[in-house]
Amino acid sequence: MRLLDRVLPVLFLSVLLLPAAGVQAADKDAAAPNVIFVLCDDLGWGDFGVFYQNEAAGEKRIHTPNIDQMAAEGMQLRNHYCPAPVCAPSRSSLLTGTHQGHAEVRDNQFDKMLESNHTIASVMQQAGYRTALVGKYGLQGEGDSAKNWPAYPTRRGFDDFFGYVRHVDGHIHYPHESWPLGDSEKHRAPKEVWSNDDEVSADLAKCYTTDLFTAKSKHWIQQHTESKPDQPFFLYLAYDTPHAALQVPTGAYPDGGGLTGGVQWTGQPGRMINTAHGEIDSYRHPDYTGNGWKDVDERFATMVRRIDDCVGDLLQTLRDLNIDQNTIVVISSDNGPHAESYLQDQPYQPTAFDSFGPLDGIKRDLWEGGIRVPTLAWWPEHIPAATIDHNPSQFHDWLATFADIAGATPPARCDGVSLQPLLLGQADSHGGQVYVEYQQSGRTPNYDAFQKSRQGHRRRQQQAIFVDGMKGVRVDIQSHDDPFEIYDVVRDPGERTNLAGTSPRFDALQKTMHDRVLQVRRPNPSAPRPYDDVAIPAVEIASVVPGLDQSFFPGNFAYVPEVKSLQQIAVGTSASFTADRSMAKLDGQPAAGAIQWSGFVKVPQTGDYTFDLTSSTPSFVRIHDAILIDHDFGHEADATRSTTIRLAAGLHPIRMTSLVTDGQMPQVKLDWSGGDLSDALYRQL
Repeated sequence: MRLLDRVLPVLFLSVLLLPAAGVQAADKDAAAPNVIFVLCDDLGWGDFGVFYQNEAAGEKRIHTPNIDQMAAEGMQLRNHYCPAPVCAPSRSSLLTGTHQGHAEVRDNQFDKMLESNHTIASVMQQAGYRTALVGKYGLQGEGDSAKNWPAYPTRRGFDDFFGYVRHVDGHIHYPHESWPLGDSEKHRAPKEVWSNDDEVSADLAKCYTTDLFTAKSKHWIQQHTESKPDQPFFLYLAYDTPHAALQVPTGAYPDGGGLTGGVQWTGQPGRMINTAHGEIDSYRHPDYTGNGWKDVDERFATMVRRIDDCVGDLLQTLRDLNIDQNTIVVISSDNGPHAESYLQDQPYQPTAFDSFGPLDGIKRDLWEGGIRVPTLAWWPEHIPAATIDHNPSQFHDWLATFADIAGATPPARCDGVSLQPLLLGQADSHGGQVYVEYQQSGRTPNYDAFQKSRQGHRRRQQQAIFVDGMKGVRVDIQSHDDPFEIYDVVRDPGERTNLAGTSPRFDALQKTMHDRVLQVRRPNPSAPRPYDDVAIPAVEIASVVPGLDQSFFPGNFAYVPEVKSLQQIAVGTSASFTADRSMAKLDGQPAAGAIQWSGFVKVPQTGDYTFDLTSSTPSFVRIHDAILIDHDFGHEADATRSTTIRLAAGLHPIRMTSLVTDGQMPQVKLDWSGGDLSDALYRQL
């Protein structure tokens, strides 16, 4: 074993002063940035003015002046992807930092319990942030109240919650009133709104949810900033619009914005916000009336414009509180545009404004229009103004990004890679993984703007992956042998030129994509796939020798960290998963941190293999980039966690990360059904 001497003195000091979440060498004099993530519901890539509407042909356009100004002051992420083309799995992946190959909520599993594990909120909470969710949730699990919903937001890392819990509640934007225009009873009946432990819809007469959630967010930000100015906050503002029902506000947006204008929280039951008066569902923005448009089109355009007004109001609040330069704001959408109105006998189609922009597909499609979502990042004096990024990135990157911004490390379970270097102009590329899998029995709409072969095509099992900047996508999958269509979506956003089979390069890429989609995911019995039973392919390595590489990363971690961005101070080798005590030292003294073993397991023949892990400290194991065993969250030292996985014969990359507490090395035992695992471990020369 060799111990590196190249440890900078400043690293000793920074490590010894690390807080529990694993903050790395942060500037103690700089206030930790606040973080706001604004998520719209069913807003298409083409619905932002700056992305598409401003240049759209014809006179029928949606205007988003505040969002356009936000883009002028920040960065457009023009190739950002949601995890799935529908709300529940998309939001679950956002919160857990996992793509759909690892998330527990998949496909159309509305109201399913968000798994008990690390979340974007719990990570920020452990980094010292006050956390809040305002708006739509839908991941609570079985139950009927805050008392018995197992995955209520305050049980998943949020200090405060205000909003809709049940999925169906988010379809209606006036929770207090009945709505006779609804196309079904569930779209006519009042809904529930929860404020921490209390159901409060009785107090919300005439409250339009876009206004309500914005006013509550402004109020929460102001209260927290004034009462605890030294504590940073994380706010997840999850709008339920412009998702149907296509309901509109009671009146025009109040003048001004920020602390003294715009929507305001009054706290008075019966008039909880200052726009809770007049007739519900009555206002159309004057830019969209008198033009001969359909009523549903006026409604949709008004809903998007209202979001725009609210975003401008929110940003002005930050300026008024003098925290705008210390707050990053990201706005995005959970999936592509919808084709729903929930109005009786008034259908709506996103062709009204080409909400999909120059892309094919809508909500529930894996073509670009279903999964590429409009995304902006704004952080004055940090993110360069008027910048555009085309690197493929995805929702699970935000957990890693916000942890990075908070000076913490993401959990090892996180599939994401921090976008902070890209956002700050410190990098030109992003090494993250974009991956989507999704099943739905419908068909892609017959819109003239879409490629003829896609119109009316069955969706069923769908899958998409990015490799080397190229998108592979396949729909109506029957078996793993089905080929991917391959597109350069930066140059060909409409996915018109299928590059598959056009050259040896793309023949090789086809094979890589087939292998890669098996190496990044694990099957989930609640969402079966036609490729679940295919053995994970091995890798070809020219020269290996017995044993594993071993590295030590110092820090006081509250969970097993993803170590990619951390500085190792000691490296060595070992015959198996045995920790060398001499590694976990700083300046000769025992140190806390994480130890990682990495190498390959040699599988003798293709088949199913069961792995069993016991560990005295929290541990986490991946094989390739797939999660093998999570023995981190809810760790019990005397418990064994097991899994069975189908592997092809050959070498498979494996890495285990375990916590080291005060120099006490983890006692780890990883067994498998292939015999003595130590005889199957190899490292690369």
